[in-house]
Amino acid sequence: MRLSTVILPIYRWSEGRDVWRRAEDLGFHAAYTYDHLSWRSFRDGPWFGALPTLAAAAAVTERIRLGTLVTSPNFREPVTLAKDLMTLDDVSGGRITLGLGAGTTGFDATVLGGEGWSARERADRLRDFTALLDRLLTEPAVTHDEGHYRAHEARTIPGPVQEPRVPFAIAATGPRGLRLAARYGQAWVTTGDDRVGTDGTPAASRAAVGAQVTRLEATCAEAGRDPGSIERILLTGFTPDRPLDSVDAFVETAAAYRDQGITEIVLHWPIADSQFAADRATFERIATEGLAQLG
Repeated sequence: MRLSTVILPIYRWSEGRDVWRRAEDLGFHAAYTYDHLSWRSFRDGPWFGALPTLAAAAAVTERIRLGTLVTSPNFREPVTLAKDLMTLDDVSGGRITLGLGAGTTGFDATVLGGEGWSARERADRLRDFTALLDRLLTEPAVTHDEGHYRAHEARTIPGPVQEPRVPFAIAATGPRGLRLAARYGQAWVTTGDDRVGTDGTPAASRAAVGAQVTRLEATCAEAGRDPGSIERILLTGFTPDRPLDSVDAFVETAAAYRDQGITEIVLHWPIADSQFAADRATFERIATEGLAQLG
């Protein structure tokens, strides 16, 4: 199992530089960030752009993978995003992973002045967005004139460092999203089951995630893909589990989700006075000791 962290883009770079470097020093497999224009309880506080933050993080780190959890079509366009991803992959030396999701009806959906899309349209747009982005990152020139997104002789040259392209980690739990993950994803992302949320029991959450993994594997098999070829990422913080209470709590939580088929656990970098508050010393002990104790 891999252990990663997600660092919200709330820091001025004079402070953020040290946070991203520390994530690498602690040995995390990857450090991700949210790709939103603002988010929930952080809406009226500092919030910086995800892609410039990742570029800066790439310049001050050497080994740790970097990426978004997740990017959505709410305010992104495939052509410009492909160019930014190619550049990020070059700056980082091939360390970028792109998390992709359909987005929600929150701040990002209306900040540009439009109305939020229905669930069906969000799913349609994610399908079209992902398909075009895949082409843009694997072909030197693309013209595309169908679905929700367009491209006319769009160039992505010389292309990403990673081949055939930057890996996609697709967040999905419904049938359409799982089919998209099976077709395009190098990884699949879940935050748990909304029906369980943070108020249910850990046992219920783990069973629900196990059921999601089972559906993912079945969808891969139906698509003719080896289910073992796709990584399964759990972004914690939205389930009843409390993995940051202690090293033992982390080991118990990680072992339980590993038994359900999860291959990567992502912990939020602690933020005081927020839903992601946690003891920093305990967090760092988990980073350096947790996987070894997990065995």
